[in-house]
Amino acid sequence: MKRNHNSHNHHHSFRPRKWMTMIIAIVTICIILLLLTLTKPSSSSSSPSSSSSATWSSSSSSSFNLTEEVGVGLPRLAYMLTGTKGEEAQLKRVLQAVYHPRNFYLLHLDLEASDEERLELAKYVKFETVFAAFGNVMVVGKSDLVTYKGPTMVASTLHGIALLLKRIPHWDWFLNLSASDYPLISQDDLLHIFSFLPRDLNFIEHTSNIGWKEYVHYLSFDIVSICC
Repeated sequence: MKRNHNSHNHHHSFRPRKWMTMIIAIVTICIILLLLTLTKPSSSSSSPSSSSSATWSSSSSSSFNLTEEVGVGLPRLAYMLTGTKGEEAQLKRVLQAVYHPRNFYLLHLDLEASDEERLELAKYVKFETVFAAFGNVMVVGKSDLVTYKGPTMVASTLHGIALLLKRIPHWDWFLNLSASDYPLISQDDLLHIFSFLPRDLNFIEHTSNIGWKEYVHYLSFDIVSICC
């Protein structure tokens, strides 16, 4: 009887050990599958390009590297050119005036513009020889609603900055121009001037309801610069 009792205890002690072995094996398999999922080159690597194609209209992103050979040591400017309904032609004119292979350009027609205008602008960017060669001009496909007396204009600008940082993070200064703007100096001159400035220097234009002495003092500074 004592012998049978010992074998019964041995049977009960073997069962927890068996379950423990199964649990360890299952956990090990799960860890291996998780590691394979994280390390395997899946479709997630191509998802940014597919999601970008819904937002951007541009030439191949691989051509961005071509700008590395242009004016090495010069800064890079990121432009956001904005327009509304009926300003497609003006936006093209501004783009031609401020274009430089060294810079990057984001074009945005707000929701007031028609889909035909946005499509025409995207076609222009795609088939223009210089833009296609350097691939540094992009058109926002999903436009923002912009009311020029509300905060949506600032929100749209911040959205454009976020898109530029996501797609092409290596630029030094951001400039926001409307379709009615036009440059007074060439981009070569502008890049030459900016090449002497620290890359952490920002330029902010500021006006407010201030006293006449402060206003006269402000007039002597068209641009207030601050270091951040």
